[in-house]
Amino acid sequence: MNAVQYAQSNRIVELMRQPAEQRDAEWVRKALQQAVLLELATLPPYLCGLWSINGTSGDAGQVSRTLREIVFDEMSHLGIACNLLTTVGGTPRLADETLVPRYPGPLPGGVRPGLKVFLSGLTKKSVAMYANIEEPDHPDTQAADPPYTSIGAFYTAILNALCADPGLITGHRQVTRDMTHHGSGNSLEKLKTLDAVKAAIRVIKEQGEGTSAPPPDPYPNQAAAASGELPHYYAFREILAKYFPDPPAPQLPVLPMGEVPAGGWPRTGAAADVIDLLDKSNRAYSEVLRLLEQAWQQEDEDEATALLDKAVQKMFALRSPARELMNRVVPGGGKNYGPEFRYTAP
Repeated sequence: MNAVQYAQSNRIVELMRQPAEQRDAEWVRKALQQAVLLELATLPPYLCGLWSINGTSGDAGQVSRTLREIVFDEMSHLGIACNLLTTVGGTPRLADETLVPRYPGPLPGGVRPGLKVFLSGLTKKSVAMYANIEEPDHPDTQAADPPYTSIGAFYTAILNALCADPGLITGHRQVTRDMTHHGSGNSLEKLKTLDAVKAAIRVIKEQGEGTSAPPPDPYPNQAAAASGELPHYYAFREILAKYFPDPPAPQLPVLPMGEVPAGGWPRTGAAADVIDLLDKSNRAYSEVLRLLEQAWQQEDEDEATALLDKAVQKMFALRSPARELMNRVVPGGGKNYGPEFRYTAP
């Protein structure tokens, strides 16, 4: 199966169709590998939206802070998913062209069928897409979706399988990182018991991916705790209503990054320095994925944490070339470039 075929596969849908009594250790490991890819899939679109905001004060500053908090949550969720996979004897795979989410394209595994995830600057269309990704099982404002189409329903199935066989939880190769400065629930902790696993999955769901509870977020960023930070779904809906209303109102100052086309930006006709920036960005992103994969392969906890720290630093170092691209106009396109987040082998 090539990269495009894998990206468009329905692995999660197929896993969810398996009867509960057949969801054994191998099922759990396959499901958690898909969970890892799901969490990874949200980071590039959210980062493009965040980095496209052209200002740090007023409304621009507020929306930027909200998106930054969500990005940190998603990075934590990715780490939790990796710890869940290793505690049941699996090994996260991230540095593989056939696995890395491709844009534009569906969410990994067939979750939310029909939803196309794309990379662009912050627009009404992109914020609506963010909200669709995070839509809870039973959001207050809409009727419930059919079963097993949401990220939350998928995590519930994983938890139910682990509750049925808690002996699968070994605490093997756990990576820890103190992230309390980013808010309650964001630290990576060892998952050695069923209670720890339940708490970890609850964080993912209630911060924005599948909670049926109304806001505020029960695991808020400390800086936003006083005002009651919203779960991701509700935060995106608030941005949509306030900054992208109908009829249109004055919009946020945003760099006009266009939607990255299938296969990436065409190199033909692009300036040499733009091509260089695109290629460097892809290589740097690929190195982040390799570092993350290596972190969860380590038996030594200190080495694992050091690799994770390095990956996080390199992830945020991607902002500078991304912003450079967002200031460069696509020939004849009327929009600007932006990062592609494509995996390239070393």
